[in-house]
Amino acid sequence: MQTAGFGAGAYKPGLAAMRGFDAALGHPWQAYPCIHVAGTNGKGSVCSMLAAALSVCRGPVGLYTSPHLFDFRERMKVIHPDGHFTLPEKTWVADFLTAWAAETEPLSFFEITTGMAFRWFAEQGVAAAVIETGLGGRLDSTNIITPELSVITGIGLDHCALLGDTRAQIAAEKAGIFKAGVPALVAVRDAETETVFRAAAAAAGAPLHFAEEEAAVDAALLARLDLRGPCQDLNLRTVLCALRLLGEPVPGDAIAGAAARTGFHARWERVLSAPEVIADIGHNPPALKENFARLEASGRPLFLVFGIMADKDLAGISAYMPASASWYLCAPAGERALPASLLQDRLRALHPDFRLRAFESVALALEAALADAAAVPEALVYIGGSTFTVAEALQALKAEK
Repeated sequence: MQTAGFGAGAYKPGLAAMRGFDAALGHPWQAYPCIHVAGTNGKGSVCSMLAAALSVCRGPVGLYTSPHLFDFRERMKVIHPDGHFTLPEKTWVADFLTAWAAETEPLSFFEITTGMAFRWFAEQGVAAAVIETGLGGRLDSTNIITPELSVITGIGLDHCALLGDTRAQIAAEKAGIFKAGVPALVAVRDAETETVFRAAAAAAGAPLHFAEEEAAVDAALLARLDLRGPCQDLNLRTVLCALRLLGEPVPGDAIAGAAARTGFHARWERVLSAPEVIADIGHNPPALKENFARLEASGRPLFLVFGIMADKDLAGISAYMPASASWYLCAPAGERALPASLLQDRLRALHPDFRLRAFESVALALEAALADAAAVPEALVYIGGSTFTVAEALQALKAEK
């Protein structure tokens, strides 16, 4: 299931199938208020902080995100006020699939998962649910809901073949989640996307807000976040603005500990200390630009375990890749991954002077990087390029421990 990708069938020409499934399920999402979150980068962090905060303000909160790292059930969690989270039981998932087999046969993996999450949240009696889009917004399976608040985080170039090859086109797809009378919160106001968002909000009849105009960065709270990495200041500001629009207080401790409370991993997460290893699932040019800049700014010897999906903008990504690093190239399992040897050839053509080595698996690339880094003082190992690369590397580290 984890390797199910965004192929030609992932972005359907309508929501009719999902609406039919939702009707068969009894429209479970109508049992609780929803916050709908779309965006290219940052939406996972925003969803995590919002769910953690709302669990304290309102009671148990459903959190629907994708993809997962280790267990399919990670996509749907209930975040509890006391700081722990629960997943659906494996038997519940199996029983759901058995009970709804006739309905799910023509559906995509993501449509089935979305209906499953909505139903489980209703059965759990959540006080609210934070729902992250899977791809785009306008045609995303989650866009059958009418939320309490619509949120759009950072906009960048990703999934261009499906969403458009300009930020304005992608913004228009994300803005497809705007609903009549539902406040719409956009993280950033910039020249390329502002007119798109204003037009979409006006057409939908949605009151529009820009987080950077309506909320200040809480520097003290930002310093306490257990969610690390670039752009968390922007994500935090978006969350603070969202809470204000929802009429909720700011539970600082819950937001500061959002990653632990929601089981949110691999966002500039230190997973090993000797040598230091950072894992991050950033996988498109805007996210990797920030990550690579942060790595270079450290001034430390860099050992990068890197594997990407074949549909990613390698030329755009490569423009930001640190030339001083040693690169350990790999391909995670699954047909969407770019083979390591091909990744090496393409990078060599773009950057002849890069130190590039290709490995047959993520585990072997990680093993070599750790061995080489262990011999270099102050070495920093980074694992990234794809959620799937990070997931396999973390599994390998767990197995080694």
